[in-house]
Amino acid sequence: MSFLDLLLALIVVLLAGGLGVFLRRGPGAPTRGEELRRAAEEDARRIVEEAKREAREALEAARTEVRELKAQAEAEAKARLAEVENRLKEERARLEAELERERKRLLEDLDRERRRLLEELERDRTQLKKDQERLDAAWEDLKREREELKKLDERLVRRGEQLDARAARLDELEERLGAREAELKAWEERLREKEREVTLKLEEVAGLTREEAARRLFEQLEAELEEERALKVKAAVEKARLEAKKKAAEILAQAVQRQASETASQLAVSVVPIPSDAMKGRIIGREGRNIRAFEALTGVDLIIDDTPEAVILSSFNPLRREIAKMALEELVADGRINPTRIEEVVEKAKEEMKHFLYERGEEAALEAGVVGLKPGLIQLLGRLHFRTSYGQNVLAHSVQVAHVAGILAAELGYDPAAARRAGLLHDIGKSVDREIEGSHVEIGIQLAKRFGEGKEVLDAIAHHHDPENAETPYAVLVAAADAVSAARPGARRESLEDYIKRLEQLEKIATSFPGVEQAFAVQAGREVRVIVEPSRINDQKAALLAREIARRIERDMDYPGEVQVTVVREVRAVEHAR
Repeated sequence: MSFLDLLLALIVVLLAGGLGVFLRRGPGAPTRGEELRRAAEEDARRIVEEAKREAREALEAARTEVRELKAQAEAEAKARLAEVENRLKEERARLEAELERERKRLLEDLDRERRRLLEELERDRTQLKKDQERLDAAWEDLKREREELKKLDERLVRRGEQLDARAARLDELEERLGAREAELKAWEERLREKEREVTLKLEEVAGLTREEAARRLFEQLEAELEEERALKVKAAVEKARLEAKKKAAEILAQAVQRQASETASQLAVSVVPIPSDAMKGRIIGREGRNIRAFEALTGVDLIIDDTPEAVILSSFNPLRREIAKMALEELVADGRINPTRIEEVVEKAKEEMKHFLYERGEEAALEAGVVGLKPGLIQLLGRLHFRTSYGQNVLAHSVQVAHVAGILAAELGYDPAAARRAGLLHDIGKSVDREIEGSHVEIGIQLAKRFGEGKEVLDAIAHHHDPENAETPYAVLVAAADAVSAARPGARRESLEDYIKRLEQLEKIATSFPGVEQAFAVQAGREVRVIVEPSRINDQKAALLAREIARRIERDMDYPGEVQVTVVREVRAVEHAR
């Protein structure tokens, strides 16, 4: 029974009660009214009883429903609690995993730092040991010097006594010398007078003054000495050339036969194949947004023309061009091309390029037999894989120089490991010379100092183009190996304009000397032939002239390999028979 039914039943009971009271209080009421009243009361009691019973049943049903709802709520709460606990467990497991990874990373960092500190400590300990040994040796030398000084002091005391005795004898001798000196002065004056008389007589007989005779004598001596000097220089140069040529040929033959030349030619464009020409539209994107995003992120020009199933990447920076090529190949393979995806792929390609450069640097160091390079230096070494010089790959060139320098060092009795290290790093400045101002030599010295390289490496970097000013023999070895690697046939290519300028400069230097009629650069600039005037240049002066021209070429020009200077002096005697 609902609440509305209960309310209606109560209203009926109240009405019935009120009617019964009215019927009971009325005067002269009939008996029928009382019966109706009693009947109404009876109905009211019955209705009340039913209402109470139904109310109890409704209350019991409500309690049952409440209990069910409570049980359902408790079950849902337990389920939610279990779900929350599971999530907490997962989150806790994830945090514990992250903490474990972070702990491992920190432990690895601490371990690396500990190893680094131990290495530095060991180096410091070794240095301290060496310093202590030097101090001990210096102390022993000082003790020996003290003993020698003591003995010297005793000798000086004895020597002083002897000198006192000699001083007395010297005083006596001084008196005798004074008298002898007066006699000698008198003799000297008489000799001068006699010399003036002889000189006047000679001038009268020869018909020449003293100054003219001295000048003629000096001219004659100068001519004789010049000829003799030319002959000696020619003989010494010939002897040195024969001995040096034989030894150099032996060393270089061994060095060259162990190393093959590897020629690499890098262009300014890269071609990326695509599956179909329909892909070009997807690469361009709506209103060109994809190609603009790609060019802005990579710094490389993307050229899409009528070339079937291919697009072109254009840039003078080979590193950027390779990153753009890797990114574009992945975009074409994936098929999803939009600015967001392009940004993700380009960043991924840059990270892959870092690993690639480190691997190339490690391979080069391993191939050259150089160990102990720091990671940053290996990364810079890998960048040389994308750097060329006159068409020659600089990384391959550096490895080749390291091999040749090591072989030369072993043949000459120096440390091959130090020579290989210096040869491998001599062009390290070229890895960033297009991004930092300065020559590759200056940049290389700064990088080597930053990574703590030794004096041999710094000297090789600084003087591999001018070994005359080198402070260590390793710079000279690296310079020789650098020339061998750069001058071998096919190793480098030269532009036509530079080639012509070099030939013209060779001829200009040769013709600038007096007595030279003509000069011709032959054999692709490997030899310059000089035609001289035979009346002004004799055979001895020809040897000196060849040497002076060679020195001027060495001083004023940059060229690969060597240049032979040949002086030709032709004498023709012509007579006509009539």
